[in-house]
Amino acid sequence: MQTASLQALTRFGLGGGPAETPPADPRAWLAAQLNGPDPALATPRFQALPNGASALAASRADFAARRRILAAGDPLKGHFRSRSSAAFIADARAALDWAVITPAPFRERLVWFWANHFTVSIRQGGTLGLVGPFIREAIRPHVTGRFTDMVLAAERHPAMLLYLSNAGSIGPQSPLGRRTGRGLNENLGRECMELHTVGLAARYTQADVTSMAKLLTGWSVSPDRPPTGFLFRPRAHEPGPQTVLGQGFPPGEEGGLAALRFLSTYPTTWISLARKLARHFVADDPPPRAVRRLASVLAETDGDLRATALALIDLPEAWEPLNKLKTPLEYMVSVLRATPPSARGATPYFAILRKLGQPLWAAPLPNGWSDVAPDWAASDSVLGRIDFGYSHAARLPEADPLALADAALGPVLRPETVTAICRAGSRAEAVSLLFAAPEFQRR
Repeated sequence: MQTASLQALTRFGLGGGPAETPPADPRAWLAAQLNGPDPALATPRFQALPNGASALAASRADFAARRRILAAGDPLKGHFRSRSSAAFIADARAALDWAVITPAPFRERLVWFWANHFTVSIRQGGTLGLVGPFIREAIRPHVTGRFTDMVLAAERHPAMLLYLSNAGSIGPQSPLGRRTGRGLNENLGRECMELHTVGLAARYTQADVTSMAKLLTGWSVSPDRPPTGFLFRPRAHEPGPQTVLGQGFPPGEEGGLAALRFLSTYPTTWISLARKLARHFVADDPPPRAVRRLASVLAETDGDLRATALALIDLPEAWEPLNKLKTPLEYMVSVLRATPPSARGATPYFAILRKLGQPLWAAPLPNGWSDVAPDWAASDSVLGRIDFGYSHAARLPEADPLALADAALGPVLRPETVTAICRAGSRAEAVSLLFAAPEFQRR
């Protein structure tokens, strides 16, 4: 295997393994993955999953069932089954199974990147059954499209509206606000600026945040509005025009859409996205030249994410030696992709990710999971990886450790790792040493 082939599999993909043929032309292989629609969405398994509106209906049914149980004085009734939990498990397993077998791992890495950029967490907002539909409906269709379209889809999706409490945000001077006294929630207005688009470099003010939040009042949810469940409630919308970063916007649903289009193409947005992409794919401290190049492509193409991804794989810095520490999710998937398909079995994904410190779709804050090594290199995190690698290696008693090492690491396999594998007391111990090797931990 050539070094460039390994870089394509590991730096841009999800790791090599016995089921992966190293690409003869790494750049062409990566570029080809950006053509056409997302392949996962065409699979019967993904097509059978519920849409956002159905997930909303399930969530409301769960809430009503819990209220009935509590009203009956029997909160521990064992027959209650959460429809949202079942939907979460089905969606999460489909996503993780696909990550392990996908023939387009670079595209899948981009899905993960953008899903983390527009973080929706199951920790709050009643979003347990909605994160899967959010990624399928707001992220996957736009990974190679225009950033503006992804912004509009993400901010309008019920998962985001519930997670950042915008579904109940009411304009103080709206008919509903004047009648009930309920008011504004600024979470989405703030985060769509700070985290999703212009960033702090835009030097927006609190007045800008408040105006943006007012533009988004009335953006709510309903299970009766398929496919996603988005609903605009005019009676909850703040009347009158608003000004954000010096630009005026009219009232009504269109005013919010126009503001998001404006923010998604603002000059500082391109720089923020470029720095984030370079940090994820190139280095924890992104090279300024790489950031400038990606920002210029974003600006020149009006946010064409396919063109930006193509520019990313053309960066010389992106083909330097592996130096990014894998996140727990990336590590787990790379271990499984390094494993013969016949030996993968029913992997306990959720328990593994909890133990490794990155429970699926459960980021603690709206800024998502960290993308730098120090946040994943604490001693307990490293021990968790070693423990997982050891337990998984025990499932491979017949594996050839050196063959697995060559398929997974090829030219970056260190002599010290080979020596350790050869001196191991058993095949399982040898495989666990492969998974614990420093070069396997990086991408």
